Amino acid sequence: MYAIVSTGGKQYKVALGDVIEVEKLAAEPGDKVTLPVLFISTDDGIVVDADELAKASVEATVVEHFKGEKQLVFKFKKRKGYKKMQGHRQQLTRIQATAITTPDGKTSTFEAPAPKQAAADEPAPAADDEKQDDAE
Repeated sequence: MYAIVSTGGKQYKVALGDVIEVEKLAAEPGDKVTLPVLFISTDDGIVVDADELAKASVEATVVEHFKGEKQLVFKFKKRKGYKKMQGHRQQLTRIQATAITTPDGKTSTFEAPAPKQAAADEPAPAADDEKQDDAE
């Protein structure tokens, strides 16, 4: 299942668990935002009717705010000696799609996997012993 959502004047294809970078949103990291749906594809088919899509939604969690890569703006007029270079870094927000609600009311959710923790009581593998055995 996936949906096409609109935010910041652009359209994005999202599925559950996808992390996308969008124009900066007015929300703090950890907040949930709801994105308007333009198109939704489910196992039953696709939905493009505006009345049906009004019932659908995509919920996402704000992961972080950051600046994008620098875009160079170079202005030049030939034979006039005019050159001007500027740079621009767009403010962006990284969000993760956590729930997609279909027009018929079914909601699919995504739970982020828990981070792995290294066991403190396990001894580290002895790589030096293996090298010494090979050398003999």
